[in-house]
Amino acid sequence: MLLSIRKIETIHLRNSKLGLAHEYKKVKNILIMRCDNCNAIFERELSTMSPERRTNSYFHVCNNCDTKRFAQRKGVERRFIWNKLASSADDISKL
Repeated sequence: MLLSIRKIETIHLRNSKLGLAHEYKKVKNILIMRCDNCNAIFERELSTMSPERRTNSYFHVCNNCDTKRFAQRKGVERRFIWNKLASSADDISKL
């Protein structure tokens, strides 16, 4: 789950051709997210993620969790919902 975006500004020095030191700034955008598997809060750089995955319509998993195991579990949950009969009285929003 995407919680917020934080900007980190760093200042660096470089030397010009004349030997003078100049400052320049770099800005990194950091996404703060909550893991959908273990609920831990983790950070990821905005530039490392594709634009489609920067929304809450996708699942986000931290580096400590096994992503493949998480994906398999979600697939089993969806298959359980899809195999329900239309005439069943079960409420699928509670599954």
